Amino acid sequence: MLIVETIAKIRRAHFVDGKSIKQICRELRISRNTVRKVIRSGATEFTYDRTTQPRRKIDPWRSELDDMLAENARRPKRERLTIIRIYEELRNRGYDGSYDAVRRYAASWSKATQEASASAYVPLSFDPGEAYQFDWSHEIVILDGVTTTVKVAHVRLCHSRMPFVRAYPRETQEMVFDAHDRSFAFFGGACARGIYDNMKTAVDTIFVGKDRAYNRRFQQMCGHYLVEPVACTPASGWEKGQVENQVGVLRRRFFVPRPKFKSFAELNAWLEDRCIAYAKANRHPDIPDKTIWEVLEEERSSLVPYVGPFDHCPAGAWRSHAAARGIPCSAGLRLQDLPRALQQEPLLRGRPRGREARRDPRLCRPPGMLAGRSGRGPA
Repeated sequence: MLIVETIAKIRRAHFVDGKSIKQICRELRISRNTVRKVIRSGATEFTYDRTTQPRRKIDPWRSELDDMLAENARRPKRERLTIIRIYEELRNRGYDGSYDAVRRYAASWSKATQEASASAYVPLSFDPGEAYQFDWSHEIVILDGVTTTVKVAHVRLCHSRMPFVRAYPRETQEMVFDAHDRSFAFFGGACARGIYDNMKTAVDTIFVGKDRAYNRRFQQMCGHYLVEPVACTPASGWEKGQVENQVGVLRRRFFVPRPKFKSFAELNAWLEDRCIAYAKANRHPDIPDKTIWEVLEEERSSLVPYVGPFDHCPAGAWRSHAAARGIPCSAGLRLQDLPRALQQEPLLRGRPRGREARRDPRLCRPPGMLAGRSGRGPA
């Protein structure tokens, strides 16, 4: 088929340069019939549209090939045959057509199967107080003048679509517990089920299907709030698609441009206010005559009553000092776990740091907290 560029050359050579058909044929190495067709038709483009794709040799084998493709799709991924293996199997049964015909037919069969599956999709719906979804995201903020990457815990009620976000310096288990406590206090209760991915702070072992070996402390927290944990299938983010979508939406709304705050406490107070403002300003996707906040008010009566915080670390000066700044405590909290602004608080001022602190961990303990002894050296 002639390309547009060649057609343009023929037309310019004849109508502009005044060349004869014979001369154009010699220069461009094109037949006289082609040159004559371009000149006489006046067209600048020629197209050929095939109305039907001939499958003369594959037509008698279509039903058998459908069965082979369907059987192959049901096999485990590692045991599936490639298209060329299916073609060879078909050749052994007597097919004498080409591989390209089988490949094209398999591609169209796969596309039709995927479209049929997509049309059969049923959107998830949740009853009031039935479930919430939990996830983490990494965001960039400016804390005390320093650009900092913070870990943001996202909790979302599946029925009312109410979001809750809180920022932390790390994704440790203590901060997972604190995020649950803050969110349940904010919502006014917990849900019957919690939907998670397979994060290491919650899941120790992944078995076949939905069976999981959950972390002992995580199970204690779920028992405290009367929540049944449910883990998603690995690499199946759509099973908690609401909170996955929330991560992207709130990143664009809350963290662009980068917010500037003096501490985590100020940042988290601002995030909580933004969540409330977002819920009051946006309509519920399934109940468009009500806002997200109005649906939350109705859902609160169906939530499991809030029973107070889960005591995941011992009380003491460390706990009160960190909690006052919006950071959950930990019996194993280290200096590097704290933001720079907190390290400069009077609690730690004047105490050794760096190599001196690592040589004797007792030197960097807060007042009133006892330090253990290994017994290998002098007290």
